[in-house]
Amino acid sequence: VNISILIVAVVIFVLVLHHNFLSLSDFLKRELSDSSPLGLQPIDFIPAAPQRLTDERNDKEISVVIAASDERLGGAIAAMNSIYHHTRSNVVFHIVTLNDTVDHLRLWLSSSALKNMRYRILDFDPRVLEGKVQVDPQKADSFKPLTFARFYLPSLVPHAEKVIYVDDDVIVQDDILELYNTPLKPGHAAAFSDDCDSTTNKVAVRGAGNQYNYIGFLDYKKETIRKLAMKANTCSFNPGVFVANLTEWKLQNITKQLEKWMALNVVEELYSKTLAGSVTTPPLLIVFYKQHSSIDPMWNVRHLGSSAGKRYSPQFVKAAKLLHWNGHFKPWGRTASYAEVWEKWYIPDPTGKFSLIRRHSEAYEAK
Repeated sequence: VNISILIVAVVIFVLVLHHNFLSLSDFLKRELSDSSPLGLQPIDFIPAAPQRLTDERNDKEISVVIAASDERLGGAIAAMNSIYHHTRSNVVFHIVTLNDTVDHLRLWLSSSALKNMRYRILDFDPRVLEGKVQVDPQKADSFKPLTFARFYLPSLVPHAEKVIYVDDDVIVQDDILELYNTPLKPGHAAAFSDDCDSTTNKVAVRGAGNQYNYIGFLDYKKETIRKLAMKANTCSFNPGVFVANLTEWKLQNITKQLEKWMALNVVEELYSKTLAGSVTTPPLLIVFYKQHSSIDPMWNVRHLGSSAGKRYSPQFVKAAKLLHWNGHFKPWGRTASYAEVWEKWYIPDPTGKFSLIRRHSEAYEAK
């Protein structure tokens, strides 16, 4: 009898110990998943959509990274809205922003048609850019740290093998799953849309300036650039929309490579003096020189934010899978081509801080 009682007591003790161990393990997993390096800290995450939406959508999880600055927040909202309503896949948005924008962003999302969307808000710490970006003291307000968030994708989405990055000035008109399934060649960490990738885009790009080859972004008078032996007439690519293989990205230490060229530019001024486009483009062009795959050009129909965008026909705009208003004219600001297409996906700001100040005159033919 004593032995039986002892055995029962031992069994009960082991069961209690096992239960406590599992609880501790779950706690530690939650703690570890709530932090990431480089000052990229998750603020909140909605883990699952309501059952009704889950039943209607595919199980495949697609990670989409988008930066959301306060002055352009309406653009990010419209972009996410267009992606969310054109897919049945399980999209999770990783929204990178600065700390003073978080409350505004969360309120906008919770009071709109996107309240059931899965998302994670990440606070980007600009201090990670110290010594890597040259900021003109007289133009400090023009410095946009969030434009460099795309360099830190493995820290933003540490558990994903593959992600899509999109700028905030895009509208998606097809299922993002197709873009996600873009094949990447062995050894390639990313797929971009080349600036010479189609007749239509080539005409538009040339109309927008010298933005279709490497010499438009890099200073070939500098010895450091010449030593790379990169042909000046090599077709450039647009980094506003791309697909990344994060396993390959980490293996090749792409982030460190990008930081190296950023720091070198601070010392040697390697970028073209007539730089066309974003200052984030040159280091990407160097690191991915002839080492990237291509996405379907219809998944990045760009230059709608410049005069070149006016050359697109309404039929072509309607057929585009992703529209990109890169350039000076944003659809929420000054007059931009086909701004009314963007407005269909814009959700008004409940705080009233973000307002549409543009007046567009073109008519979009929905046929």
